[in-house]
Amino acid sequence: MPHYPRIRDLREDADLYQKDLARLLNCSQQTYSDYECGKVDIPSDVLIRLADFYHTTTDYILGRAPRK
Repeated sequence: MPHYPRIRDLREDADLYQKDLARLLNCSQQTYSDYECGKVDIPSDVLIRLADFYHTTTDYILGRAPRK
């Protein structure tokens, strides 16, 4: 499973809690935590919503590109 440290960094930079993002994504706080820790792969639709929310690219979140 991949690890997604950038979603944690983006969340913390925005001064948000995991529960805030869970509410936005309509999932539990535990599920969102599992995304951050890489216990669960982020579904494509959730990845796109996160990129849109943070005004960045999915490639950035996946660690494939610098922040845009």
